[in-house]
Amino acid sequence: MIKKFSILAAGLLSVAAIGTAIAHEGQNPAVKARTSIMQLYAFNLGTLGGMAKGEIEYDAEAATRAANNLVVVTQIDQSAMWPAGTDNVSDSSTRALPAIWENFADVGAKGQALADAAVAMQAAAGQDVEALKAAMGQLGGACSACHKAYRAPQN
Repeated sequence: MIKKFSILAAGLLSVAAIGTAIAHEGQNPAVKARTSIMQLYAFNLGTLGGMAKGEIEYDAEAATRAANNLVVVTQIDQSAMWPAGTDNVSDSSTRALPAIWENFADVGAKGQALADAAVAMQAAAGQDVEALKAAMGQLGGACSACHKAYRAPQN
């Protein structure tokens, strides 16, 4: 099961990376890579959030898959994806604020909070919709804590 999951996760990452690369030709490779990571987060959070809101029928298997994917994505070493000079002042293709590089320790702590929330969601997602909803608050809070501090608003 773990081998099957690893192959699936690797396939999803490859497809996302290829699709993003095509869509963002000319973009800095580090920015493209982290944009792909954010898209993977958003895709899986969309499934979980839709179930939590009742917009998507709760499906324990699908919720578990999405939560498992989030855990895998939080475990990717993203350090090479955040070089100095790839903020929204230097590169218009990103919403990353320069404050990220001024307080990288806080960014790391927020990333760890996301990883912890993903693990909590992984434990809750397949139980029932109420457990999923309860875990969604921590997960959403972890995302928004970083985005509020370090991401520019969308134009």
